[in-house]
Amino acid sequence: LAFCRGRIVRVPKGPLIRVVGTEVAIPCSVSDYDGPSEQNFDWEFSRDTDFVRIVSTWDSTFTSEEYQKRVGRGDIKLRRSSNDAVELVIRNIQPADQGRYKCSTPSTDATVQGNYDAEVQVKVISDGLSVSGSKARSSTSLRLSEGDSFKLRCSATTTSPEHTHLHVTWQVRSGSSWRDILSLTHEGKFQPGPGYEERYRSGDIRLDTGANDTYRLSVSQASSADGGAYRCLVSEWVRGADGSWQKIQEKSVEIATVSIQRTGECSWFAANVSVTERDSLDLTCNITTDRSGIFQAEVMWYFSASPDDTLSDAQLLLSMDHDSVVSDSTLISLSHVDRNSYRLLVRDVDVEDSGYYFCEAAIWVPLHNGSWHKVVERTSAPVSVVVTALEPDYDVFLNASKTPKFSDDPTELNCRITNIQDSEANIRFTVSWYYRQRLPGDDVEAEELLASMDADWTLLLGDRGRERIQNGEIILSKKSADTFSLRIQWTSESDRGDYFCVVSAWSRHRNNSWVKSKDVTSASVNIFWATQDYTLTVEAVKLKPFFVAGHTFEMTCKVSSKNIKTPRYSVLITAEKPLTDQSNPNGTTRIISLNQDSVVRLEDWTDQTRVDGVVLEKVQENEFRYRMYQTQISDAGLYRCVVTAWSPGGGGMWREAVNGLSNPIQIDFQTSGPVFNVSVHSDSPTVYQGEVAELLCIITMDGMPLEPDDMSFDVSWFAVRSFALDREPILLASLDRRGIVAQSRRNGSSDLSLERISPLEFRLRVHGCEDHDFGNHYCLVTPWVRSATGVWQREPDIKAKPIFLSVKMDVLNAFKYPLLIGIGLATAIGLLSCLIGYCSSRWCCKKEVQETRRERRRLMSMEMD
Repeated sequence: LAFCRGRIVRVPKGPLIRVVGTEVAIPCSVSDYDGPSEQNFDWEFSRDTDFVRIVSTWDSTFTSEEYQKRVGRGDIKLRRSSNDAVELVIRNIQPADQGRYKCSTPSTDATVQGNYDAEVQVKVISDGLSVSGSKARSSTSLRLSEGDSFKLRCSATTTSPEHTHLHVTWQVRSGSSWRDILSLTHEGKFQPGPGYEERYRSGDIRLDTGANDTYRLSVSQASSADGGAYRCLVSEWVRGADGSWQKIQEKSVEIATVSIQRTGECSWFAANVSVTERDSLDLTCNITTDRSGIFQAEVMWYFSASPDDTLSDAQLLLSMDHDSVVSDSTLISLSHVDRNSYRLLVRDVDVEDSGYYFCEAAIWVPLHNGSWHKVVERTSAPVSVVVTALEPDYDVFLNASKTPKFSDDPTELNCRITNIQDSEANIRFTVSWYYRQRLPGDDVEAEELLASMDADWTLLLGDRGRERIQNGEIILSKKSADTFSLRIQWTSESDRGDYFCVVSAWSRHRNNSWVKSKDVTSASVNIFWATQDYTLTVEAVKLKPFFVAGHTFEMTCKVSSKNIKTPRYSVLITAEKPLTDQSNPNGTTRIISLNQDSVVRLEDWTDQTRVDGVVLEKVQENEFRYRMYQTQISDAGLYRCVVTAWSPGGGGMWREAVNGLSNPIQIDFQTSGPVFNVSVHSDSPTVYQGEVAELLCIITMDGMPLEPDDMSFDVSWFAVRSFALDREPILLASLDRRGIVAQSRRNGSSDLSLERISPLEFRLRVHGCEDHDFGNHYCLVTPWVRSATGVWQREPDIKAKPIFLSVKMDVLNAFKYPLLIGIGLATAIGLLSCLIGYCSSRWCCKKEVQETRRERRRLMSMEMD
């Protein structure tokens, strides 16, 4: 295929038969070429043997002398249809133009392959087609009425020497363009034009052939759209050499001008009609026509909700055919008032009957065979009908039976229907509740729907009240037939504002559906109560002004409040310790609390030896007493009462109202006892892995000396795994004053031991140190001193200055065993490899090799060579 590919020039398969005087277009195209996409073409003509140059797309001097005038006038030209195709156009072709036409393309290919020209034979025949109207008359005028019939004739003949076929088309012109009505094609088929398919199938439009080559167009039931100028368009076709049909010429003649007059109209007596509900609707449709003979009218009544709806969208109410047969209906009747008037009566109208009514009328005339024929059909303009509903007359009154004086008080509103008049059994009342917030100034916020009722008693909830209604905080009820109630169980400050109700009247229609007929809005009721800021005062009083360590501390908290409804109080006792107290670096400690239900709870009290050492009790409704037994020196600080006032909230819950803080009560012990100091010491702060690190916590005492039996210490060791003390300390081990040692959980293999080596020295040992045991280490000491009364007093915690412990790695010991193991394994593997090689060569891979015997010959001496 690759070798056979080449340039191909194509022209139509000849001969091409054309009629003298017509325009001829001969196409030529080229494909499978190389070079630029736009190709050039040369056309030549030959009557016998020699070709004469006609025209070229790229050489203006290509045209020969005998064709220069025709090419200059444009009678012969080239029309390019694409980059690779052109058409040779010859206007007003003559018999002298009959012959062979050659199309050639200059080569743009790298190699010469394919054909570069093609020829086609053109045959010019005489014009034998003639088209004329009936009886050779000129165009006539016809004046008809709607529903009439008419026929038009034209004659078409041809004397062509070739075997040609005629294509006849009837056309009408109502504006500036011609429309096809019906055609008899050159293949003998009938083809209706666009929009005439249905009339052709029903037989209202026909095309018949008659004698003397006549073609008759018959039109029945003419309408206004059939008016206009009619012409007969005839084209002559011939079958080409390739089997396809080609149109060689076309002629037309105007036959007649037809005008269609309207013969009937539909109209109303009234334009817009308004009736009251349950009255009767009376409409009359008038038909006017200029027909004087026998005819019958067919009337159909339609209803539509919109004036723009079409007949297919409208609802058919009643109809009367041309035999005066009326369709059945219960509440709607249709009567024939006189020859041209038809009356529609709708009894007991409803609001749903409001809309647009129109009638459609058709005129039927009898035919000679006794059947009836519809000649015209008209539709009236729609008339607007408004049905006014019967509205009941009533008033709505809203009052508040319960109003709040404080927050969380109940609110109840009653919406009553009064002065009911013209109310029937088919009327039902429902209510909608609305809330509107008052804003400063003249601004009014838009109302918000709380809830509403539908005609079937369905409750519809608004966004504002949905959650509270579902939770039962807002209750909607109907107390009686004319009273609706709204109750807010616990009114909050956000509920303050205006409330109003809207009572809706619903009417029952014929189909048992309910339609809202009227809404009446009540006057608004304002829900508001004066609010004042809550006031809470707390006073703390120390009952014993002087006491010493070991005695009982006692203080009372008295509370007074204003503008709080039935308050209850919760009390929290706090202590502000000196900043030197290491147990609480934040300064404030929560000791014990008592809530509004009188439930006592220990908060941050961590002294396990004095779990029952603090008591908080309620003396009166507004008085509370705090006791602390066996006070210690570490209990020194400022003590306060933090009181919270609570008021009853919705659903039995308590709502926090306000907080208060009492004046501080100070506990201060004046003592001249000893002063303790703590330091950390190590003889070797740098150790190797696996060694033992020793750290000493040394306590020194200044001031009054004490016996060893009168003092005791709690010692805790901490480590910070960093150089800059920027991490949280980790508890390593602790030793309390009773000698009980406690260790924290460790992840490594090293171990700890903590012991007391003297009354004022404690030693921490780290056995088998690892690299993660490094860091800053310090001890925290809590001294305990026995007073003269025999009570042990806790002194403030003392923190020692940290010491840094470094853990190094012994490189020789770390690599000794791996090196020995590696040398041993390498030696063993080498000996094993030698043994395997020896055994394999000795027994497994031994092979007998027989060498060929060589002859032993002496070499000749060089002199004998």
